[in-house]
Amino acid sequence: MSNSQKLFNNAKKVIPSGVNSPVRYFEPYPFFTKKSDGAYIWDEDKNKYIDFCNGYGALLLGHRRKEILNAVSKQLTQGTLFCTPTESEIELSKLIISNFPSIDKVRLVNTGGEATMTAIRLARGFTKKKKIIKFEGCYHGAHDSVLVKAGSGSAHNGISISEGGLNEVSKNTLVVPYNNSEELEKTLTKNKDVAGVIIEPILANMGLILPEKNFLSEVRKITKDNDIPLIFDEVVTGFRVSPGGAQQHFGIKPDITTLAKALGHGFVIAAIGGKKEIMDLLSPGGKVYQASTYAGNPISVSAAIASIKTINKIKNKLYSKLEAYNALLTHAIGDMATDMNIPHQINFTSSMFQIFFTNKPVIDYTSSKNADAKKFQKMFSVLLKNGVFIAPSQFEVVFLSDAHTQTDLNYTMNAYRTALKSVKN
Repeated sequence: MSNSQKLFNNAKKVIPSGVNSPVRYFEPYPFFTKKSDGAYIWDEDKNKYIDFCNGYGALLLGHRRKEILNAVSKQLTQGTLFCTPTESEIELSKLIISNFPSIDKVRLVNTGGEATMTAIRLARGFTKKKKIIKFEGCYHGAHDSVLVKAGSGSAHNGISISEGGLNEVSKNTLVVPYNNSEELEKTLTKNKDVAGVIIEPILANMGLILPEKNFLSEVRKITKDNDIPLIFDEVVTGFRVSPGGAQQHFGIKPDITTLAKALGHGFVIAAIGGKKEIMDLLSPGGKVYQASTYAGNPISVSAAIASIKTINKIKNKLYSKLEAYNALLTHAIGDMATDMNIPHQINFTSSMFQIFFTNKPVIDYTSSKNADAKKFQKMFSVLLKNGVFIAPSQFEVVFLSDAHTQTDLNYTMNAYRTALKSVKN
């Protein structure tokens, strides 16, 4: 019996299902990680993997990046938690604002879910209305308002609406298809009590689904015409797609933005930012309440400052490298699948991609769910056996990092060749 299997058996006795987040589980049991460095992680059985999960997108610069560790180590000598304001919070807020022109002010929180929950509360407080519109397959955290036809682990586990959630809450969440601005307009015509629209500008929790041409600009126009705040959930795309996230990439300014993952580069931190007139509604100056003991804690703030500064310093080389590596890898995988006559679609952008085993383009929740998830699971298992770790769900994304090398890519291409052969058979 492997060490990971022993640990998983022990974990099940004290942790529900043996894991602290559903997406970490896969059959027959997940491996337990011992350490990481650069592009690699090692499990408790000393197996080495090239990591393409990368903290579900958080580790844009790779594991144990020296600039991040140095900043955190320095802060550790000063203290870990004060629960009073610090100068570093101001510095971080200014860095975020300088990268995201749509943001006038920032409130720091701890998680992406906390950020989206606060963003929705702000939209309701600003408009004095109740209903929220989200898009099918977009994942905005595990709170009741948005856990309706959500992506990520919710989609993987087949949970459309979570048990334990309140119907009184979910009935105020209206869901429309992604990449369908006409349905958004129709929904707004029928419902006059909409407080805001929340969207992943690039859907990265249903596999990878890209916005079709003009979709995001149409969403922006519709929300403006209806005088409704537009919330960009950039928990995944913030800093990863570009230094200013997907909104910089597509040239669109939302009213509210949520950030996490690559913001803290492996440390627990998130943020809500937006227009001054909206953000000033937050307590204590306003009447939209939000509070957190660990918000703006100096350890995470120091990591985030170092992360943004490093990204800004190397951005000209960083993003072009990741785009080139991503194109090379996805084209190679696509060519292999084509040569093997395996029906497939590969969606990719910037440093993210995903393969779907289907004949039809994957453009929304329905087309993603119709792909052959069993083939994906078989591919995942073979990749893992061959030392390549991707997220274990069809409804997640493959993430590249600055730590990956050409040698890593060559090895990964060979691993995909073996994995695709197993799918074909």
